[in-house]
This record gives sequence, C-alpha cells and structure tokens, in this order.
Amino acid sequence: MPQFEERSWAPLAVGRRETSYTPGQIIYLQGTEAKEFYYLLEGSARSYISSPEGSELVLTLHRPGDLMGEASFFDACPRVSSAVAVTPCRVISVTKAHLDHVFQLHPELAYPMLRYLARTVRLLSDHVDGISFRPADRRLASTLLRHAGEDGLVRNTHEELGAAVGVSRVTVSRTLSQFSARGWLKQSYGSLKLLDPDALRAYSQAEL
Repeated sequence: MPQFEERSWAPLAVGRRETSYTPGQIIYLQGTEAKEFYYLLEGSARSYISSPEGSELVLTLHRPGDLMGEASFFDACPRVSSAVAVTPCRVISVTKAHLDHVFQLHPELAYPMLRYLARTVRLLSDHVDGISFRPADRRLASTLLRHAGEDGLVRNTHEELGAAVGVSRVTVSRTLSQFSARGWLKQSYGSLKLLDPDALRAYSQAEL
C-alpha cells in the first residue's frame, strides 16, 4: 500500500478523538457515503471488495501510518470497498472541515496527500485489471513487493500476509519457503528480506 515516506500524518490526529476497533470489527462499509477517511495509528486492517454473491476480493493490508478510504472521500462517491480490523486498531477519522484546517496549518502535506491518493487509485486499477485474481503464489509475490520497505524488509506476519492475499497462513508459509528455495527472499524471525525483487516482480506479472 502507498506510504508517506516519513510515515507521519501526525497533524491529522491533532484535536481528533481516536476510535478503537477490535479484530473483525468493520471500520467502513462498501456502498456507504464517504464523509470521512481514516488514519491508522496502531494495528492492521484489511480493505476488500464484496461481490453481490458474497465473495470477497482483498485489496491490501493497512499498517500503522496508512490512510484508508481516502479515494472515495475525495471523489465524493459511495465507497468502493470495505475495511475491517485484523488486529486491535486505533484510528483517527478525518472530515473535510478538519482536513481543510490541517492544510491551512501544514500546506506542505498537500502534495504528499495527492501522491498517496494517486498510488491508491493505481492499486485499485491493478485489481480491476485482474492481477489479484491470479493464483495465490503470484498474488503473494505482488503483495511482498508492495509491503517491502526501501531496505527490502517485509515486517508483516504470515497471518497478515494471508489476510492481504486472501489465503491461509499455511499457504503463505509454504509459498514463502518455495520463494526462499529459489533465492528470492530470506526469512528470519519476525520479518523477511527480499533478495531478488526483480524475480518476484517478473513472477507476479508473468502470463499463465
């Protein structure tokens, strides 16, 4: 998911009361009016699209410092996705009036906000193009690339990666072991490091 480099939207939290969510609790719901967007202070949350038949397509896993639901907020259309807490979360809701106030005090945040929004739109476009409907191992390769830091480290747990991809922890562990055997990554306690992101990218994008 796109991230502001300093991972600090702290001014958005000034003067706002945070809300706590328990695992499984809905933060916002697809199809509802987007009167606000959300700044995730702590925990992880999953955004997803629901089909009329009830199936779910996972879009991404949000980490602390991420914004959520901002695309629908800015285009003033009903939300195209839902978000649910994966772990206990602390969240700040941001209304238009509050955002206007923050921009008046911190105009330097406007460009990073636009860049963040553009990356969110591109993420949604990737899913519409069908990337997320590829086999689980290719979806996991793409997810690893999105969540890796500049140092190549991915700090998500297997459970969190499974939630982002829409598969079980066992499937994630098995697939990561396969990637490790190919020399694409190295696993260690609490994190993993991408050794060959180009190979992962080529694998995630390869035609079936």
